[in-house]
Amino acid sequence: MLNIAIVAGGNSGEYEISMKSGRQVELNIDFNRFRPFLIEIRGTKWSYKVEKKSFPVDKNDFSVTIGKRKIKFDAVFNAIHGSPGEDGKLQGYFDMLGIPYTSSGVTTSAISFNKSFCKDVVSAYGVNVARSIRLYKNDRHPKAEVIKHLRLPVFVKPNNGGSSVGMSKVSHEKDLKEALVKSFREDNEIIVEEFIRGRELTCGVILARGKIIAFPVTEIISKKEFFDYEAKYQPGMADEVVPADIPSKVAGKCSEISVDLFRELNCKGIVRFDFIFDGRKLFFLEVNTVPGITSASIVPKMAKAYGWSYTRLISNLIDEII
Repeated sequence: MLNIAIVAGGNSGEYEISMKSGRQVELNIDFNRFRPFLIEIRGTKWSYKVEKKSFPVDKNDFSVTIGKRKIKFDAVFNAIHGSPGEDGKLQGYFDMLGIPYTSSGVTTSAISFNKSFCKDVVSAYGVNVARSIRLYKNDRHPKAEVIKHLRLPVFVKPNNGGSSVGMSKVSHEKDLKEALVKSFREDNEIIVEEFIRGRELTCGVILARGKIIAFPVTEIISKKEFFDYEAKYQPGMADEVVPADIPSKVAGKCSEISVDLFRELNCKGIVRFDFIFDGRKLFFLEVNTVPGITSASIVPKMAKAYGWSYTRLISNLIDEII
């Protein structure tokens, strides 16, 4: 039986969601094949907790000692949304130790986590992206830069982050300063992106037995002004239609672009690509290389619509790396 470390937590505003994802994996893993260990990472404190006891992780070899027993891990299930699990930091650490993990590698993770860099790369492949600018915390006149280069309404969001933490939609110039301050609380660089009116679509892509598979395209219908943190994680705040009620040609194109980007960006594991369909064209929004896998998350719903149980989804991700 293989020892599987499920890493969760992290150092971003997605900590709580990541812990929920990790616990969900721990509960639904195939216990006939895998022995799970939920490892909580928070800053420099890495620990395994069981029966109200906490055991520190030895970072020299990523092991845990319980009594006289030293536990080493055959593989890592990466459930950290945000840093350090989605931006390449942990991937580099595990690469140096020679421990396989269920997410994309260092380069892919680092580039895709930086929204501005990722948009530039995706655009180079001929995929439509919204007009945007990147701002830094020490910029002297960020508001003026936005007004000069973009048309309202715009979305203001941290350049490195997810789950819509620190994100705002700005329709009036008077609200722009507050939105910039909110995003800069989460990151030293932010991205401001022009709003595209349309339907929000998302497509999960996974590598299974060496073949790239696209899960059914899903439409997200938020009951708020946009799909923010509350809409994502509060029950009843958004409808997720799986499969999306859209023309087959649009769904096919969305899947095709997602599979192409999965291949071109050299993704691994399960990845979710987000788009806006304005009635004529698909516009790439962002890619999530460690998407949420809580009971309320979209990816497990996509997998179910494809005919996979949650346990099969977990098993597939592990099987691809061992």
